Amino acid sequence: MLNYIWALMIMVGIVYGSLTGNIKEVSNAALNSAGEAVALCITMMGVMALWVGLMEIAQTSGLIRKLTNGIQPFISFMFPRIPKEHVAREYISTNIIANILGLGWACTPAGLKAMEELAKLEEERGNLSYLPDGKGVKSNRERVASNEMCTFLILNISSLQLIPVNMIAYRQQYGSVNPAGIIGPAIVATFVSTAVAVVYCKVKDRRRRA
Repeated sequence: MLNYIWALMIMVGIVYGSLTGNIKEVSNAALNSAGEAVALCITMMGVMALWVGLMEIAQTSGLIRKLTNGIQPFISFMFPRIPKEHVAREYISTNIIANILGLGWACTPAGLKAMEELAKLEEERGNLSYLPDGKGVKSNRERVASNEMCTFLILNISSLQLIPVNMIAYRQQYGSVNPAGIIGPAIVATFVSTAVAVVYCKVKDRRRRA
């Protein structure tokens, strides 16, 4: 759907530029934007390399493990049905910590692994849907996301961020006088979104169990 939307916007811009005699400006804008996109990608690659490297240092030093252990009460509160020794808890914790630190690139692999482990947990519980032909063949297309998977997705989307690395890099790239000035508003906004997500998940979970 997004591909169609972007294609439509581009076509509208080209047609409008042609009709108003500004096709030259449209061409210049396209070329300049392409150059800016390449420069931004290079900048973001440097930022990503820096923060992912720091994440590796934190993991090697044991800091991530300590932070993971520190948020286990929160994990137990949000995911009471996941066994305490289950590997999904570790992936969920790593994802949340990476999100809090603003490391969106580092949290993605952990998030995918967490979803895989939660799916396996549902298989162990026998909560898989079956094909309608009654043959008992398990179908990936017929699976329904579990309560834990939905909760994790909502937390991931609404995640609290103490250091919005992406936004700081964008602001610096485009000449902001104070690139880090976004930190305060970002903390407030993501704290509110996370609080709303937690309340929503617990309310829906309670209604589901009622």
